[in-house]
Amino acid sequence: MSKKFKLDPVAEEKIERLLSQMTLEEKIGQMSQVRHFDDISQEDIQTKFIGSVIHTQGPVPGKSAEEWQEKFTELQKQALSTRLQIPLLFGVDAVHGQNTYEGATIFPHNIGFGSAGNPDLVEQAAAITAIESKATGFNWVFSPCVAIPMNEKWGRVYEAFSESTEITTKLTEASIKGHQEKSGNLGVMATAKHFIGDGATDFGKEGGITSLSREEIIERLLPPYQAAVDSGVASIMVSFNSLDGQPMHAHKELITDLLKVQLGFDGIVVSDWKAYSRFGQNDIIKAGIDMVMAVDGDLDGFQEGVKNGVLDGSIPEERINDAVRRILRQKFRFGLFENPFPDKSLINQIGIPEHRAVARQAVRESLVLLKNKNQALPLKPNSKIVVVGPFANNSGLQSGGWTVNWQGTTENYKGATTLLEGIQKFAQSEVKYDAEGKVDIEDVDVAVIVVGENPYAEFFGDIDGEMNLFQLTLTEEHQNLINAYSEKGIKTVVVLISGRPLVVTPQIEQSDAFVAAWLPGSEGDGVAEVLFGLFDFKGKLPHSWPKSVEDFQGKFGPNFWDESIIPLFPLGFGLTYQAKKSNE
Repeated sequence: MSKKFKLDPVAEEKIERLLSQMTLEEKIGQMSQVRHFDDISQEDIQTKFIGSVIHTQGPVPGKSAEEWQEKFTELQKQALSTRLQIPLLFGVDAVHGQNTYEGATIFPHNIGFGSAGNPDLVEQAAAITAIESKATGFNWVFSPCVAIPMNEKWGRVYEAFSESTEITTKLTEASIKGHQEKSGNLGVMATAKHFIGDGATDFGKEGGITSLSREEIIERLLPPYQAAVDSGVASIMVSFNSLDGQPMHAHKELITDLLKVQLGFDGIVVSDWKAYSRFGQNDIIKAGIDMVMAVDGDLDGFQEGVKNGVLDGSIPEERINDAVRRILRQKFRFGLFENPFPDKSLINQIGIPEHRAVARQAVRESLVLLKNKNQALPLKPNSKIVVVGPFANNSGLQSGGWTVNWQGTTENYKGATTLLEGIQKFAQSEVKYDAEGKVDIEDVDVAVIVVGENPYAEFFGDIDGEMNLFQLTLTEEHQNLINAYSEKGIKTVVVLISGRPLVVTPQIEQSDAFVAAWLPGSEGDGVAEVLFGLFDFKGKLPHSWPKSVEDFQGKFGPNFWDESIIPLFPLGFGLTYQAKKSNE
């Protein structure tokens, strides 16, 4: 561990004292992470010595933040009633705000922050996420994702900051600092993920093969993890992909030799979902995994399998001691032994105006202006405006995956504002709304047409994956929304809501202005503020923008590492009002 984050000798002595008292079953219990539903019965926290609880898709802990806290307090009391009274860690996928709790502040996904390129803003957002996560009972978040996406076909592109190692490294540092240091009791534990190569799989397949050379991995993918370790990140999650013919979860050379020894990481290496049964059982423990998501029926098999492995000598007990030592170290570091229960005073900070103001700033700074012919933007407040398409008035659609639900939602959710509502706020005359693109509206100066991708998360969003639900181009329905207005000769401003750059070359050509808005989250009115010129465009492309589907015939799409594919727009492109540039 970096000297900056080293525990005091008294805490280290307590850890060693606890370890010396623990039975093998208690140690393995500390290495077990389960859901608060389905995976355990009421007494399992005590009898199986569980070390961590995760909240994910499924039954929510309650109807209000108070009830969420009460549920986790009840589980914590069970843990504290055990012989050694070791508190639980409570983890959640809070990847763009506390996105599992309806009514929380939902920030743009990381691709938007990569576009904004503002470390201070990332740090503020992470600190707010820490507060609102703690307010709902959590002390550990599985964020930030520090992948380097190299193919837009990957269904998790939006979870990462950029294809640029430099941008990703800079924003990783800010995110970890915000999560861990800015909200009392050192904030919440942050998690850099997914180690390593998750965004660089061949053909963008989730959990696929990463065939980059070791030199390319070290140069392109490792720097954000080194920065995370240097920043004192509490945990690092291992990825689903395989390298060198073996699953990353079982890759001792990279997990132990590189991450723990060479980089000096002294925190928790946590598995991803159901890794024990998926990636080699005891092989993942021997490779260096410290805590296992023992979910979907894995708990008993994991605990029994590891116990037998220690007893038959195939797993050295020192490997178990190392894992438990790392887990206890973070529990001491983040004050769980002194303050194991949620802080009720934080509840009234969920979704407050001050937090939403930071999210709205993040929306404004994330927007990228790709075209502005004849200064179609900014919108004039006295213009006769029609807003077009279902994405314009749906906060779920504008927020993407990991919003309220794992795969996102296609409905409006509590506390959010839509783009339509934002335009209505700043316009001086009535704004008409054409949800279906019927073009039966007369006397219009400009059409703001909002198109995009339906929400998705993980492999469900892979293009050409086993689900095959998405494509690199706009749907025919959304293309027709643009066609309908451009064919009428009405000035068109297209706003693209997406988790990745899409092939929209024809749509950019036929529009007067084109804006990449990514997945803005709960503050849709932040988009409107920039469209009306209350603020200038600041966003710069965090990814090279593809010009055609043919750009993806190889393993990767266009990116700044590969000069053989010429993108439509390069990394870092973005117009502004101030420069008075146009792309004709």
